[in-house]
Formats: sequence, C-alpha cells, structure tokens
Amino acid sequence: MTSAESGPRRLVLLRHGQTAYNAEKRIQGQHDVELDATGHAQAAAAAPYVAAYRPTRLVTSDLARARQTAAYVAKETGLDAEHDPRLREAMLGVRETMTHAEYAAQAPAEFAAFLAGDWDVVPGGEGLAALRARMTDALRDALAATPAGETTVAVSHGGAIKVGVASLLGWPDEAARTLRALRNCHWLVLEQRPGAGAEPGLVVLAAYGLTPISSSERL
Repeated sequence: MTSAESGPRRLVLLRHGQTAYNAEKRIQGQHDVELDATGHAQAAAAAPYVAAYRPTRLVTSDLARARQTAAYVAKETGLDAEHDPRLREAMLGVRETMTHAEYAAQAPAEFAAFLAGDWDVVPGGEGLAALRARMTDALRDALAATPAGETTVAVSHGGAIKVGVASLLGWPDEAARTLRALRNCHWLVLEQRPGAGAEPGLVVLAAYGLTPISSSERL
C-alpha cells in the first residue's frame, strides 16, 4: 500500500475572490457578478498555495465569480474545472443587489435576523433547509468521489460553504452560527479517513480560514 492510498481523502473548499458587490457590501446571492481587479489578484495569489495540495479534481460553482477563481487554480494544476450548480451561493430573493445599508433601512428587523444567520426571513429566498441539503449533498459527493490519499478542490461561496460544512460535520444550528464565513479567497480543509467496512469515515475539519500568508500546513 502506498502512502497516498493509506492517507485520508481531502476536500479543499476555496471561497471565490472579491467582486464589486463584496466591496460595496451589496447582497449577491445568485446574482451573477464577476471578480473585480482585487478579486483577480486574490485568486492569482491563492492558486499556487491551493495547487500545493496536489489536487486530482477541481469542481466549482457555475457562477462567474467562482468559475473565474477556479480558472486560476486550473492554470496552476492543469486540471479542468467541473461545474456543479449545487455549489452556488444561497438564492436571496428580492434582497439580491441591495446594499446592507438599503436592506437595513427598508427592513431593519429582517436584516438583523439575516445577519444572525436566519436566512429563512428573506422574501422569495431559497431558505436554509434547501441550501443545507444541496450543499451537503455536493460536499459529500465530492468527498466520495475522491480516492483515499487524494485531494479535490471545490470553489464555492461564503454563506454556502459555512452552511454546508457545518451540516456535513453534524453541527447543530446554534453552533453553526458561531462559524464565521470565509473571507474572499480564503480556504478550509476537510479530511475523511476510510470507515469500517463499507461505512464512510468520519469527516473532520482539518484547517479553516487559510490564506497565502497564514497557510503553514505541511502539505
């Protein structure tokens, strides 16, 4: 057995780079916004560090800001990015394109609940249950498709990653709300060792909020 075959399967989850909406504190949701100049620079800086995990598969949300971020990882790894719409950000209904200030002025109680993680209050939004279900399925499938000792990189979105990871790890809702969303082009690492028999192994959070500056993990 090689060292790779005996190691855990690994999933590196990378948030996309900055967009003008991020900089303006404007609600994006599934509104399709491209990276701004800062976002491109962030993605270019992060990509070599993410490539150092030696991934064998690259998947991404199909929204432009994630696809553009994944393109930098693809360039560093030689991998073709596969699009998975389940990795999209939450759909935030009528609040998409509003700034935080506009949202707070129009619906202050709802905005406060939204900031606290209760996205079910958003009119016409996707809702937490649907977001949780699709993200958990996407992350579980990405891990299951990763051979032991190998790594998959997935590019997604701040809120979607936070909700999906907490669900995959089995955290209760109140605990999940204490997890801060990743900053632009920060990443986390999930690991899963083989379970007993045909059972999937326990998934653990191996690292969180890594950046080109803070990343000192031995790869």
